[in-house]
Amino acid sequence: MSAVQTPRRDGGSRAGRPTATGAPRGASAPAVRRPRVAWWRTGLGLVLTAVMLFPVYWILNVSLTQTQDLRRTPPSLLPLAPTFEGYEAVLDQQLQALGVSLLVGLGTVVLTVVVAAPAGWALAKMRPRGAGALSFALLVAQMIPAVVMAMGFYSVYVRLGLLNEVWGLVIADSTIAVPFAVLLFTAFMSGLPDELLDAARVDGASTWRIFVAVVLPLSRNSVITVSLFAFLWAWSDFVFASTLNRQGDLVPITLSLFAYIGNNTTQWNAVMATAVVASVPAAVLLVLAQRYVAAGVTAGAVKD
Repeated sequence: MSAVQTPRRDGGSRAGRPTATGAPRGASAPAVRRPRVAWWRTGLGLVLTAVMLFPVYWILNVSLTQTQDLRRTPPSLLPLAPTFEGYEAVLDQQLQALGVSLLVGLGTVVLTVVVAAPAGWALAKMRPRGAGALSFALLVAQMIPAVVMAMGFYSVYVRLGLLNEVWGLVIADSTIAVPFAVLLFTAFMSGLPDELLDAARVDGASTWRIFVAVVLPLSRNSVITVSLFAFLWAWSDFVFASTLNRQGDLVPITLSLFAYIGNNTTQWNAVMATAVVASVPAAVLLVLAQRYVAAGVTAGAVKD
């Protein structure tokens, strides 16, 4: 017997009623094919990652190797008898240098944000004369080699008495971060809606009040990005430190680590342990600020 279709008020029938996807109710939905990633691409990515991370592993391996095993041939790929004498040397000899690097890094962050944030806002919203030429000059400033700038700072610091001073090192490191920071702040703040700033002016807010209470909170991602890059540049700086602070009483960790290295160096585990300890703050900051950095770097890349 043939099935009898039940008539409906709208003239249709239950059988063969189209679903939201356009297929009949009784028909099975087509399988969705997911793109397959070739196995060799995954393998190649793992190999390249292992090659790039091998120096990091080797630093950690040597930092845990005993002194009498450092010159073994062939070298051991694993610290079979790990020792912490290198890290004991770091705690005994390098804490002051780590503190100096932390002070220089934080000072560079503060000086960079204080100078670059108002400058970026002025270029983005106030549009002064010569803004384009100034932006181009900031871009060119980033192309100047650090060693050239270090020699210029040396001749100036000799006259000003800032040679071998920590604060002179902070100013020098800030010159690397400020041009990048101004361009980043300008790109981000250009995307802030003018209506929001006009509403603050209508409410009676002054220019400085608008910048502090409205612009800076909205620019949090850019502030974190600039702060992170400024700190990392100051933390890892060696050119300015070796040129401007070589004879200072307080030297950063990069210069203190360089003092370990010589023709008769036998404390390679202490050298590598210092490198491991000096890398921890940078790694922690990158992990904590990763999502803010991604948002801050891409700010201003897309126009509405």
